Amino acid sequence: MSTAEVDGGQVGPTWRERLTKASPVLVLVPSLAASFVYIFVFTLWTLYISLSNSSLLPSYDFVGLNNYAALWSNRRWNIAYSNLFLFSAFYIVGAMAIGLLLAILIDQRVRGEAMWRTIFLYPLAVSFIVTGTVWSWLYNPVDGIQMLVRSLGWTDFNFALASDRNTAIYAIIITGIWQSSGFAMALFLAGLRSVDPDLVKAAQIDGASTFRTYRKVILPVIAPIFLAVAVIQIQFAIKTFDLVAALTRGGPGISTTFPAIYVYDLMFQRGQIGEGAAAAMMMLAALAVVLVPYSLYVVWRRRKESRHD
Repeated sequence: MSTAEVDGGQVGPTWRERLTKASPVLVLVPSLAASFVYIFVFTLWTLYISLSNSSLLPSYDFVGLNNYAALWSNRRWNIAYSNLFLFSAFYIVGAMAIGLLLAILIDQRVRGEAMWRTIFLYPLAVSFIVTGTVWSWLYNPVDGIQMLVRSLGWTDFNFALASDRNTAIYAIIITGIWQSSGFAMALFLAGLRSVDPDLVKAAQIDGASTFRTYRKVILPVIAPIFLAVAVIQIQFAIKTFDLVAALTRGGPGISTTFPAIYVYDLMFQRGQIGEGAAAAMMMLAALAVVLVPYSLYVVWRRRKESRHD
């Protein structure tokens, strides 16, 4: 018997059994409490600081939306937000397109599949700060790709992608796509391998080509994965900091400033904590615009599936 017995009658579980049953809760409570403090308490504190006249040190004198008005009237912040939209559009579409192409190619049961998966996933194991540093060497006109091509005889070749204020943002986009396309490939490949083989066989029996089978049968089945990948990539884009800091440091000039770079500059370089907190809250609002609708969609989809079951 797993419970204590007295005079042949059960008196409930022992203290060991109760401790074993409560162990998962006891393990999770500290991390949940810390998460609650770090996420909700500090978020509310940052919100209040954004409504105060804090400068080098926190101040609790309420000034309303003055920091937000100053933020949106600042040219550098508007450039940062414009760069975020431009980067997000090309970065997400590019990473998803290349990731899907790689997943489809690997899905053909190619020889050395495990090796190719490892190669394409390798950039994901490298931090953005390392990626940015290595690619900054490649973009460097003195000892990067330009120097290599010129040493091969093309002395007029110019490759100053990260040094030109008009093209530096595209250097960040290319680097971001290289970093994240393997991640998208892994999710798409998992979705492709989960498709019912009977659907594919039925399409092949009907005479559908490989291209048509993917376009009409397989890709519609894994449509929810497209949304999941897009949401995750959008989160990466909104929080982009270390990649830009290592690659261009927001330059040339302010041409590649991103919201996270601007928040760091306001808080830790200029000592404008109030305006920096307002910028951080705007980043949080951008994340909420993405995550809240997606969370509602996931809940709606699960309820719909449970009703069908």
